[in-house]
Amino acid sequence: MTEFEDRYWSSRDGLKLHFRDYPAQQDAGGPALAPVLCLHGLTRNARDFDTIAPHLAETRRVICPDMRGRGDSEYAKDSASYTPVQYAEDLLELIAQEGIERFVAIGTSLGGLLTMGLATVIPEKIAGAVINDVGPALRRDGLERIKEYVGQGRSFPTWVHAAREIEKTHSGAHPDQPLDFWIGMAKRIMALTSNGRIVFDYDMKIAEPFMDFDVDNQPDLGPAWEALAGRPVLVLRGALSDLLSAETMDEMVRRLPGTQALTLDNLGHAPTLDEPEAVAAIDRLLARVD
Repeated sequence: MTEFEDRYWSSRDGLKLHFRDYPAQQDAGGPALAPVLCLHGLTRNARDFDTIAPHLAETRRVICPDMRGRGDSEYAKDSASYTPVQYAEDLLELIAQEGIERFVAIGTSLGGLLTMGLATVIPEKIAGAVINDVGPALRRDGLERIKEYVGQGRSFPTWVHAAREIEKTHSGAHPDQPLDFWIGMAKRIMALTSNGRIVFDYDMKIAEPFMDFDVDNQPDLGPAWEALAGRPVLVLRGALSDLLSAETMDEMVRRLPGTQALTLDNLGHAPTLDEPEAVAAIDRLLARVD
């Protein structure tokens, strides 16, 4: 039996956008628990949550969208729309379509920034949040590294070739991993085309607005972070992260008292959320949310 249903919603500019809908597998008794909205990173898609989504769906509905230009969502007609503001607007349409009153957001990288952004717009709907390896201030070296690989439209003849390429790019964040790990990652972030080649599963044009981002003149996202006050919040960080510094995470906890913070050893950007410590921490947060 399929664990999830492939479903769709429409953006205001007419794109057909996809999400995976995992129904809750167990009736907790009484009103349904707040669903979980899983938001992926810049070049990722709903498959990023393949491992944790079925686990969370043991007790809660889990929704994993593909942002525009990723996975099974349509590509934007105008690459200028590949911005966090537009992604957030798309998510508001999804939340409205599904009649979601309250939800827990789990956001990795870009998805964490979107979670903070949503908190400034619909704070009453966010029942809790997990922010994965991102914060209101981002390290310059991490942003520059991402600029080096995003939008590079290469293709590969086999999954092993694809996996080795991903290993070259991300081995610093996931050291000492076997080939099976990299093949698994390749199958989450790449797709097999009709001509038998394997390509990255996103519109290469998502890189265009990102390349214009001034890493030395970042917007002040402190107010967006503080908009999460008053609800359970967990921040995850890879100890080797080049995007979220230990100092920034400490400052996040200082500015939002009660925030739970967990640093995962021997990991960089970003934890994959199948690490036992990460899963346990997320379970503890969800235990605090009806």
